[in-house]
Amino acid sequence: MSVVYFDWLDYLVFGTMLLLSALIGVYFAFFAAKKQNTTAEYLMGGKTMGIFPISMSLIASYVSGISLLGLPAEMYTYGTQLWTIVLSEWIVSLTISIVYLPVFYNLQINSSYEYLRLRFNQNVRLLGSIIFIIKMLLYIPIVIYVPALAFSQVTGINLHMITPIVCLVCIFYTTLGGLKAVVWTDALQTILMYFGVIFVLIYGTLRLGGFQEVMRISEQGDRLDFFNMDINPTIRHTFWTTVFGNYFSWLASCSVNQAMIQRCLALSSLRKARITIFIMAAGIFTIVSLCCYTGLVIYATFATCDPLSTGAIRKSDQLLPYFVMTITGAIPALPGIFMSGVFSAALSSMSTGLNSMCGVIFEDLIRPAYNKPISERTASFIMKVIVVVIGFICVALVFLVEHMGALIQAGKSLAGITAGSLLGLFTMGLFLPWINATGALVGGITSTLLVGWISLGTQAAMLRGEIVVAPKPVDVSGCANNFTLNISPTSDTTVEFDRSGTFFLYRVSYLYYTFIGMTVCTITGAIVTYFTRPNDPSMIHRDLLTPVIHRWLPPQSIHCRRPRLTQHNIELQAREMELLNLRIAYKKDKDDSGLDSELLSPRNNNIFSS
Repeated sequence: MSVVYFDWLDYLVFGTMLLLSALIGVYFAFFAAKKQNTTAEYLMGGKTMGIFPISMSLIASYVSGISLLGLPAEMYTYGTQLWTIVLSEWIVSLTISIVYLPVFYNLQINSSYEYLRLRFNQNVRLLGSIIFIIKMLLYIPIVIYVPALAFSQVTGINLHMITPIVCLVCIFYTTLGGLKAVVWTDALQTILMYFGVIFVLIYGTLRLGGFQEVMRISEQGDRLDFFNMDINPTIRHTFWTTVFGNYFSWLASCSVNQAMIQRCLALSSLRKARITIFIMAAGIFTIVSLCCYTGLVIYATFATCDPLSTGAIRKSDQLLPYFVMTITGAIPALPGIFMSGVFSAALSSMSTGLNSMCGVIFEDLIRPAYNKPISERTASFIMKVIVVVIGFICVALVFLVEHMGALIQAGKSLAGITAGSLLGLFTMGLFLPWINATGALVGGITSTLLVGWISLGTQAAMLRGEIVVAPKPVDVSGCANNFTLNISPTSDTTVEFDRSGTFFLYRVSYLYYTFIGMTVCTITGAIVTYFTRPNDPSMIHRDLLTPVIHRWLPPQSIHCRRPRLTQHNIELQAREMELLNLRIAYKKDKDDSGLDSELLSPRNNNIFSS
């Protein structure tokens, strides 16, 4: 099969997607009724956002280009066990709506890490914020690099040319339009993402002869594997790692993530926020399932002629773009729609990351450092500068990622390094009122260092060849004979590699990293707290604890104060009081002038003259 490259119609579709994204930013910056020149508007959308755009934004934010390209490759190479991650997403949504969201909504905070200051102290807040910023700065470049590599493959355009152009569009609309622009471009990009995946999936299925034929070929090729019930934690994917292990990973990504809290608080009520979370779960369930099924369609298409073995592609991440260009490339505009969908997923993840990092840097690092109030105009300017600066840092890091080929997989595991400690910090704060600030700080640092050591040690062991993940068998019997067989040292066997000599923690499935991090953080925090004067639970205000544990707590002390307002909240309240006083004064002046005009009317003049 010859590869078909982009034509002018595909470029037109892709360019239109970028143009519409930029125009949304321009609209909210210059033409919308409410300009993005206050903190509340820029970070929270004025707390008046609707359920539909917020739901679409959350779906787009949590499904990156890595997912769209990586999930089909996973199904093709290792089988369908990872597909069962969708089961834990519903339980996570229920947990968020009952346990976490009521607390954050009640406190009405602009940064989720502000909670750590209210519950513990400024040092714990700083730790949480720095962990989050590091995580996002290392995650966003990978999110952009993977689809840019795919785009380069299907167009022949140099990676170094397309990456800055696409990133600049994203920085442009995120800087100008704030949260509203990010949310509405995410909504547009989610629709494109779904459309691209569904169109390719349907065409591929029909071409093969229907759903049953796809499943038959996949079963023959040993790709259908949903219920591996082995409890061994060192097996990469089992039912337990993908459901139980992923539960904690997904909980950390959603419940205490700045992007999630920021969007939920942009809604006008807790009920709307809960509805949004379940719509997001349904959307992610759908798109992940579509991507996984696409992997089976790709396998069924290339079941007798594996493109990796023939050298048609170099890495499994390129399977989906290769499939699109070889099988559907002849259909006008379809490759352009597909790549628009893949890049839409990347842009939405990047814009969400920039906007949420902007909120954290401004609220947690810059505002506390100021000894005097910051005006809304100055705050708006500072936040826009932050978005531009971190945006360009991410663009620069994309070029660094390109030269770190062996470390890209390490970068994917990075979320587990930071997610466990963050989830542990918030879990201690919400569930364990006796944990003090010292315990939280030591627990967070210990957890991050331990899981970081495990993750990096695992990557090093993989590079040394001590850990090998055996792929499913492939076949080249149906290929033409004009190729050179390209078989890697590990692709000629399906026998699980003997890893017994490798350190046990290096062999643990990466899906358990978050669970390990949270457990270590909580246990360490509890031990340190025991030796450093635990808190009195009656002195921790109920607003800072999840409603789930309220019934088991001792009565709240009469001396317990409500969470102290931040300087920002004090400024906002002062401005609100000032506006209220102005309205009262204006109304009074209007009433007085109305009385004067009544007295000076011709009718009253006649009365006076008579």
